[in-house]
Amino acid sequence: MITLHQDAEGFIRMSRHYPASVRIRILFTDGSAGEFSGRTLNNAYDAALAEFRAKNGLDARGFNRAPAGRTNSGNTVDYVPVHPGMGE
Repeated sequence: MITLHQDAEGFIRMSRHYPASVRIRILFTDGSAGEFSGRTLNNAYDAALAEFRAKNGLDARGFNRAPAGRTNSGNTVDYVPVHPGMGE
């Protein structure tokens, strides 16, 4: 089992997908804890990534379709918002 800690802003650090069957325990800042499947956190990661790409004008694959000359500093997210009782 993997244990993650929520930060003060309500996020966990997650830079990749976890295996769908793994159980992940999150310790929330309010003192509670929750256990989630890898699939649930992967869905939260995908939603955060889609929101990031939409806000930054990137397409679904993370490419910037703006005219040449502009640079894209990155198309990934490292922090995913979480809350007790999400997803399951």
